[in-house]
Amino acid sequence: MLLIIRLSLLKRLPAFTWSILTLVLFACPAQAQEGGGDEGEITINATPVAKDAIYNANSNINYKIDLKNTFNTRQIGTVGYRVLSLDEKEITQRNQPVTINRKGEKSLTLRIPGQGSGFYKVQFVVNFPEYDDTVRRTFGVDPTKIKSEHQAPADFDDFWNKTLAELEKVTPNFKVTEMPDSAKDNRRVFAIEMQSLGNITVRGWMTLPMTKNKRKRFPVLLGLPGYQVNLKPMFGSDEDLAIVVINVRGQGNSRDRIRTLRDDYIFTGLEDRNRYVMRGAIMDCVRMVDFIFSRDELDHDNIMVSGGSMGGFLSIATAGLDHRIKLCSAQNPILCDVKALPGKVVWPLRDFNRYVRANRGLTMDKLLDNLSYFDTKNFASRVKCPTLVGIGLLDHLAPPDNEYAAFNNLQVDKHMIVFKDLGHEVALFYKNYEGRWMRDTFALF
Repeated sequence: MLLIIRLSLLKRLPAFTWSILTLVLFACPAQAQEGGGDEGEITINATPVAKDAIYNANSNINYKIDLKNTFNTRQIGTVGYRVLSLDEKEITQRNQPVTINRKGEKSLTLRIPGQGSGFYKVQFVVNFPEYDDTVRRTFGVDPTKIKSEHQAPADFDDFWNKTLAELEKVTPNFKVTEMPDSAKDNRRVFAIEMQSLGNITVRGWMTLPMTKNKRKRFPVLLGLPGYQVNLKPMFGSDEDLAIVVINVRGQGNSRDRIRTLRDDYIFTGLEDRNRYVMRGAIMDCVRMVDFIFSRDELDHDNIMVSGGSMGGFLSIATAGLDHRIKLCSAQNPILCDVKALPGKVVWPLRDFNRYVRANRGLTMDKLLDNLSYFDTKNFASRVKCPTLVGIGLLDHLAPPDNEYAAFNNLQVDKHMIVFKDLGHEVALFYKNYEGRWMRDTFALF
């Protein structure tokens, strides 16, 4: 992404956001340093030398810097970096002089001293007369060695075993209704309704390829929702795959008894781990696996669970508790290493703090203790199936070191796909990779 900004429109440029795909800076001095004023720009492209901006421990963190001056005059200034921890503590910095000839180009390498295992913010700073700008990026060092400092609660397994037993006592009362008017892409559409934990009604959708083969059994992609996302029937051209999605309690068309404001959902009931909304939401996903096992047209041996953000959290939680899942895909899962989130993220800590202030006797430590029973990293160590994870290094909701704390707890065949220039998202490459991986595993050729 390249932006051209004229000096006549502004005196000082704002900081670029974390999600810009190419590291580009522009310098537009008001006066040429040699002679009369003219218009132009200085562009700077910064590229990490290491693939995905992931470096080895104690090796130099090198970034290649390419500068281009379109002014008719020589430009004299500085280029530098400032390295910080993810909680904004400065670690090291350096500036160096740079001169670019008129209409000229220059390349150089910024060498950042080696760092220990973890992730770091880096600010690339450019200063020229009457202009300065900062672009922010993140790099990692030996992330597979990251380990959380916080253990799972001693009764974590007991808590969830009791929860699963409680769900089992609820009669599901599965109700399936075909929606002929909604069919498209050669797929039939079915509305699903069922009873989950606490006898709460939750709903979802299933689409099946049309076939004359009455004995056909379709492998299943189970899609789980992001935060306050209303999932609708999912279609596609795949002729041998069933797609099932669920709207967990309090979301989409499953808001009969839980109807919170959007910002309130994340902390609903969190003063008591047995009442926390995510306890029920995870059980809603397990109940949907029960639904899949109740259907003769679905292949019970080939189920993949997939979701992003809250859906990524739900994917790992479901796979960790229900070993009927055969593949797990999680993109940018939230609530990873929750006790290490304070100081790194605004959300959901902002809303957690608001909830603590509104509930006398509740403290942040107590809230985080309760949240430990819902920590993605604690579910990860209980997953039994191959797992794919995708993250963005610029993620402001799910920091990369927290993501790796969960990923490193996986004791199964696993693969991480890192997007160095993305935030709380993954690129199309991830979904294409996920599709090929699923088809290969389920022998859908």
